Amino acid sequence: VQLQASGGGLVQAGGSLRLSCAASGTIFSINSMGWHRQAPGKQRELVASITTVGSTNYVDSVKGRFTIARDNAKNTVFLQMNNLKPEDTAVYFCRLEGVRGAWYQAGRDYWGQGTQVTVSS
Repeated sequence: VQLQASGGGLVQAGGSLRLSCAASGTIFSINSMGWHRQAPGKQRELVASITTVGSTNYVDSVKGRFTIARDNAKNTVFLQMNNLKPEDTAVYFCRLEGVRGAWYQAGRDYWGQGTQVTVSS
């Protein structure tokens, strides 16, 4: 399974970006899909996650500004980021949990490559 993330970039405060992460390979199901971020000198943190049935979870600092969504048919997870702030600047990583290649297989977890998001003030 390979993950391809895209959509990062440089934006001014108050602007928007949309991140995408597409998984390819032999995939039967994916339990949870999410986005984490890591700013310089800080620990990686969970930003948002979404389960197979659409239950979402957000870190408090992005609630009301970020929206996570997934397309199960395309094994893709999105992160719509609005009203971006300089403190959102970080490398964003997608993470897939419980990826199974067949119904009888145990799930595995995968990280995508990071995509840089820079918000200027």
